[in-house]
Amino acid sequence: MHRKRVMVVAVLACGAMGAALQEFGIEGMGVVSTPHSEVRASVSPDGQRIVWGSTDRPGGAGGWDLWQATLRDGRWQDPLPLPVNSADNDFDPVFSADGKWLYFFSNRDGGFGGDDLYRAPVLADGGFGAAVNLGAGVNGKGDEWAPTPNLDGTRLLFASDSFGGAGRHDLFVARWNGAAFVEPAPVPGINTAADEFDAAWLGDGRAIVFARSDDVESAPIRLWLAQCDGRAYADAQPLALSFNATDGATLGPVVDLSKPGELLVSGSAKAPKAGKMDIYRMRAPAVTGHAGCVP
Repeated sequence: MHRKRVMVVAVLACGAMGAALQEFGIEGMGVVSTPHSEVRASVSPDGQRIVWGSTDRPGGAGGWDLWQATLRDGRWQDPLPLPVNSADNDFDPVFSADGKWLYFFSNRDGGFGGDDLYRAPVLADGGFGAAVNLGAGVNGKGDEWAPTPNLDGTRLLFASDSFGGAGRHDLFVARWNGAAFVEPAPVPGINTAADEFDAAWLGDGRAIVFARSDDVESAPIRLWLAQCDGRAYADAQPLALSFNATDGATLGPVVDLSKPGELLVSGSAKAPKAGKMDIYRMRAPAVTGHAGCVP
């Protein structure tokens, strides 16, 4: 099964990023956010590049592709599909905190199941090396989505329906053993009979923002915030964002590595609005939780 969560739903341009954020602003109007569907954006640690996924933007190698724009004259410019794209689905990109890797999922040939987790090295010239499957430690017979390494790269947060859990897609954390990510463990306090996916740690794990849907293929998607009580993430509440409603689709949270106090999310506000699904920027929620929730 290919991921269909974006299909539930058929201004802060980069040049204004120095201005104070209000509730939210759209990211890269006409360049990043366009009349098409753009989902889950990640800014490189040096703030010079942004990558994102699109399900229907023309010009890529397949139906779902990864795109990148660069910072020039204070604005995101020159959007181009990434060379790591295949003729299959490539989605959910995120930079590692050291800027050395780009993580994403793909259902290209050679994987372990449906959507598998991959990463590609970021080269010194700004290009990308060949994509490498992250292996059986985090890829099963089902679908794995939204890989997100922690700040020191020793843990990988991701969603999967391959490793048991509480219901449909659940959130897991795997540890780096020096050669691969292994031993995925459920994120404590989060997983239910619904779909939980698309998660971002705040405060390196003292809080978490994640997406939840009763059925990711047909039901609304909403973002939630939970703080760590020292053992588990507790008392999850809807993320305070006006278009994060019970009848829409809001997903894809990623902390801006160049501005850790800001969060990129995907959704559809009434205004500003560029297309079907846009990338928005907001202040990251306050972290009031404790350590102890990252296995």
